[in-house]
Amino acid sequence: MGKRRKREGMKLWQIVMLCLVYLFLYLPIVVVMLFSFNKSELNVNFTGFTTNWYRVLFEQRKDLWDALWTSLELGGISTVLSCIIGTAATIGMHRYNFRLKKFINNILYIPLVIPEIVIGIAFLASLSMIGISMSMTTLVISHVTFCIPFVIITLRSRIAGFDASIEEAAMDLGANQIHTLMRVTIPMLVPGIVAGGLLSFTLSIDDVVISFFAAGPDQVTLPIKIYGMVRSKFTPDVYALCTIIMIGTIVIYGGIQFLQEKMAARRGENI
Repeated sequence: MGKRRKREGMKLWQIVMLCLVYLFLYLPIVVVMLFSFNKSELNVNFTGFTTNWYRVLFEQRKDLWDALWTSLELGGISTVLSCIIGTAATIGMHRYNFRLKKFINNILYIPLVIPEIVIGIAFLASLSMIGISMSMTTLVISHVTFCIPFVIITLRSRIAGFDASIEEAAMDLGANQIHTLMRVTIPMLVPGIVAGGLLSFTLSIDDVVISFFAAGPDQVTLPIKIYGMVRSKFTPDVYALCTIIMIGTIVIYGGIQFLQEKMAARRGENI
């Protein structure tokens, strides 16, 4: 009887801790959504419910939508390039032994541990020394350089458990190296590539510091736009945009989960 009460007490304690963790994680998101319906422009107290800020967002805040589109475009291009380069680098370093391989593997961790402001200043100094003016191109280059190590490290854990005998079997059946790469190796690495791509997109669309140093005068990403508004005038229409982004993210994530479950169920039926 005593042991049963002890187990129930431990279970209750675990539930309480879990609720506190989720409250800590998601309470700020709930507050943002709540204040997107606030009547007051002062983001201090909730004075009443209104949807006016959503009307203002869609009718008057073209600058916010342009900044969001810039961030999405930058994140998409950076993610695609990071995945292509990162996948090629991961496969090459896994298959071949060459000089400086260990050194290259070690320096991949540098962008992960040094502050972003150091990376941003380094890009600014390097591009200025070369004589390249800041533009969308420099912004993409800086984000790709920053994101590639995350893709490689994510893929490295996937390729570590890769069964090389499958590639050998494909070659024994007449496939050349290119066909084996495109039809065997890369399809087996797709989960790792998707994970690295999602991580890269998240880092790119969320970045402020590197974008601040590498962007030109015409490239204003959404994080930079919001940062500038915080320093001057911050109105709840920004909360409305953030709410739309969060709802869109939840819908996309739910759709991906649904598709994954459907694909897993089909594979199970085929087996």
